[in-house]
Amino acid sequence: MSDPGRPATGGNGSARPPTLENFAPQNKRGRPRSAGSHLCDRCQQHVAKIRVRWPDGAVCGACFTQATHTYGTCPDCREDRMLPGRSPATGEPICRDCAGIATDLSCTRCEREAERFRAGLCVRCALADDLTAVLKPGEDLRLHRLISLLTETGRPESIYTYMRPGTKARQLLESIGNRTLALTHEAFDALPRSAAAEHLRALLVHHRMMTARGNENLARFEQWIAARIDALPDDGTSRLIERFATWHHLKRVRARAADPETNLETVTHAAKQDITEAGKFLLWLRQHHNAGADDLQQSHVDDYLSSGPSTRKAVRNFVRWLNRQQSGRPSGLDAPFRSAQSIPMITQTQRRELVRNCLEHHHVVRSTRLAGLILLLWAHPLNKIVMLRRDHLTTTPEGMLIKLGMTPAAVPAALTEMFWQQSQNPGNRNTANTGTDWLFPGTRAGRHLHPGTLAERLRVLGIDAQRARNATLRDLTQEVDARTLMDLLGYSPGIIAQHAARAAVPMSDYVALKNSGR
Repeated sequence: MSDPGRPATGGNGSARPPTLENFAPQNKRGRPRSAGSHLCDRCQQHVAKIRVRWPDGAVCGACFTQATHTYGTCPDCREDRMLPGRSPATGEPICRDCAGIATDLSCTRCEREAERFRAGLCVRCALADDLTAVLKPGEDLRLHRLISLLTETGRPESIYTYMRPGTKARQLLESIGNRTLALTHEAFDALPRSAAAEHLRALLVHHRMMTARGNENLARFEQWIAARIDALPDDGTSRLIERFATWHHLKRVRARAADPETNLETVTHAAKQDITEAGKFLLWLRQHHNAGADDLQQSHVDDYLSSGPSTRKAVRNFVRWLNRQQSGRPSGLDAPFRSAQSIPMITQTQRRELVRNCLEHHHVVRSTRLAGLILLLWAHPLNKIVMLRRDHLTTTPEGMLIKLGMTPAAVPAALTEMFWQQSQNPGNRNTANTGTDWLFPGTRAGRHLHPGTLAERLRVLGIDAQRARNATLRDLTQEVDARTLMDLLGYSPGIIAQHAARAAVPMSDYVALKNSGR
């Protein structure tokens, strides 16, 4: 049975753009409300308990929390403060004094206007007490900075939940407080791999409480190689895979890491697949033919490829590497490319509808809609979209520009406001990912959004990234000449030539550029 909240197929395997009628409703954050017999005058829902009664009526717990987290300029007295009340005339949020609210909403310690979280304290002061008790900072300035950082985040309630007793994060903080976990990469590497440990490590590095060790993706790839080698048998398989992983892949990944514009997540993902499949091939060779790499023949390669899934074609790089490494074997060993059987693509009409979705579906977060527009207008790959920084956007007297390739591309005037808002407030900074230059920051401190996460978010708008990118490149090659397109988008001549051929574009210029190495 299909999901009624997801767009249906359009007949060619592509997703039909959703409409406002069949669009999936967003999940509400927080715990579900308990139904009851009491009516809240704010949300008009029946609830189990009324939290307070204010001049405008009964207020449930959820509405009370929302009210005490509303700040701004009071329209009546023009004071900048908490706005928990409601104007009898307009319904606008107003301050306590103007609303006649007698409830004490000030912290007894810091005296800030805030919901009292515990024993008269606001959540920031209560959190500071808890963190001090756990971390025992003493004279360690780094731990004092950590406490200050966590308590001053945009959503301190998230940190309180994050470090509640019994969680992995709480155990890590207690280990730091007991001085059994040092603030070093070696100490964190010795821990069992967990999201909580990596999140805390990223936080400490981003805010300079731990020294950076270069590209974190490269460090994790090196650790992955070591673990992969240890899992292989010591019959020559592990040594050969270690050489292949180190001299063929790790050397290249280290070279790519020198380029800040390279997304190593996609690079290391492909390398891991090559290394994994090479290990599986050697294990299969030993099991089915009682042979090692020295005895490998083309018939073994053909047998392996014909008797399993298409992912086995990833052994191509390993087989060709063996040809270069072992002089005593025939040099003709090879495996075919794993070529796509079809080119998934949407129609031009569907592409226009998806652009409309990105512009009109305001209940989807701005960053997702903006990333969708960059994909649909300029065919920028997701692994490069997430690596865009705010300085990739520039404003000139003629308008806004976005740098995707060598030559900045003009942002349509109708979109400049959305781009500007994203550059000024990219989001994901309510907890600890502050001070980041990423245009699409992730939830982990100092990191950009993961391409896989972005792909899932785009599906809410009906966007299949691969189909949309292919369609956009097809349309662009029909509208823009080859040299301009490569300079604007940053694609290689070969890629542009492939898409031009599929679009039946005159190829002379593309072939010349491809042969010239541009």
